[in-house]
Amino acid sequence: MKITVIYEDNHLLVVEKPVNIPVQADNTKDTDLLTLLKQYIKEKYNKPGEVYLGLVHRLDRPVGGIMVFARTSKAAGRLSDQIRTRTFKKTYLAVVRGIPQKQKATLKDYLLKNEITNMVTVVREGTKDAKEAILDYEVLKSEGELCLLRIKLHTGRPHQIRVQLSNAGYTLFGDQRYGSHVNKPGQQIALWAHEVSFEHPTKKEMVTFGCDVPKTEPWLLF
Repeated sequence: MKITVIYEDNHLLVVEKPVNIPVQADNTKDTDLLTLLKQYIKEKYNKPGEVYLGLVHRLDRPVGGIMVFARTSKAAGRLSDQIRTRTFKKTYLAVVRGIPQKQKATLKDYLLKNEITNMVTVVREGTKDAKEAILDYEVLKSEGELCLLRIKLHTGRPHQIRVQLSNAGYTLFGDQRYGSHVNKPGQQIALWAHEVSFEHPTKKEMVTFGCDVPKTEPWLLF
């Protein structure tokens, strides 16, 4: 599998994650992105032994788009600090079913993950183990019953965008986990990691990287 490399230097590796590939090895034993990228570095730079590549953020398996990996432990630590302090900015594009009443809005919920079923639900504030989830969305365009949204994450909870939008009444196109009642089996989820912006771990300057959505349905409608 060929992975598109968007940027690389001694500290960073920025790539476009293909859809339907796990970020790291899981129970399926399917080829994962982290292993592929370590092999890429090993071959390109003729590195002996184990290759270091730090995983600092994740994308759900069916979701594609921009991802940043750390090539040094120093970079991994500094990027992780930015994610923890919410200065590492992530922007997504999504196609949802239904047209939001507000052009722009902020969603704030409390999410609880069931580790057995790997499902996340919206719960009341104060629920044991629940975590706050915040995102902003903006309507970019609508086409029939579908709508294109730009989403900015303030927190990085598991399945956050999928659960919060579904709870608000705007199920993601193709989401089989949280939208099986309106989506057809086999449809690809229309959620894409479009852009990241953060301070370079050694150059101390802001950098921004992005990648375009696939040229497939339903993206082609917009």
